[in-house]
Amino acid sequence: MGEELVRSDNEPGRPLVVLDGVDKHFGSLHVLKDINLTVHAGEVVVVIGPSGSGKSTLCRVINRLETIDSGSITLDGQELPKEGRDLARLRADVGMVFQSFNLFAHKTILENITLGPTRVRKVDAKRARQEAMALLERVGVAAQAEKYPAQLSGGQQQRVAIARALAMNPKVMLFDEPTSALDPEMINEVLDVMTGLARDGMTMVVVTHEMGFARRAANRVVFMADGEIVEENAPEHFFTNPQSHRAQDFLSKILTN
Repeated sequence: MGEELVRSDNEPGRPLVVLDGVDKHFGSLHVLKDINLTVHAGEVVVVIGPSGSGKSTLCRVINRLETIDSGSITLDGQELPKEGRDLARLRADVGMVFQSFNLFAHKTILENITLGPTRVRKVDAKRARQEAMALLERVGVAAQAEKYPAQLSGGQQQRVAIARALAMNPKVMLFDEPTSALDPEMINEVLDVMTGLARDGMTMVVVTHEMGFARRAANRVVFMADGEIVEENAPEHFFTNPQSHRAQDFLSKILTN
């Protein structure tokens, strides 16, 4: 099943998401400062850093939920469109999982997942249903298919949100602190699904405070502070031998708590 979740055009190692000199302001606040980052197909990049460092904004500019002031962002060699149908197509190629689950409360779990493929991708309803059930099985909530979101736990809802994003067959998955709204006992069930996706070769950018996930699943850790990428490295090197004083200070606080 795992192989079916990964697009055949995701040739490993190919530059897929490229941010070049990206700047972003909110009023006088400079939230992204000259960001240069390349995410390759099949790579899992985990973005960490203190609150207010620009992590979530970085995630949101990749599918243009936030505009940028300067620089460029390309997805699979194409610069991000600003609006219209091209932007809708882009968003179909970029799966996004938020802190809150954002499921349609008045639709069943199955309906939540089939809506995008049938409306946007024009997938046949029967096929969309079959693929949705396979994805619900993959994330461990197939038994909940006919229920409504309010009948599910937070962890189950977030796993449905992951399945919903996967149903669009995205080129890359973005996760913006996907476990931060969950009770502690529900966090691992979501992280386990994400770890499985990483193992299957899904291209992922993950903003998280879960250092265990970063160690276990990341190909690369990107550390941000004050709107800048301060340091990036493989997890084993970053966590055992951070090079910057800012990263050393951050890890000394977060890893002792």
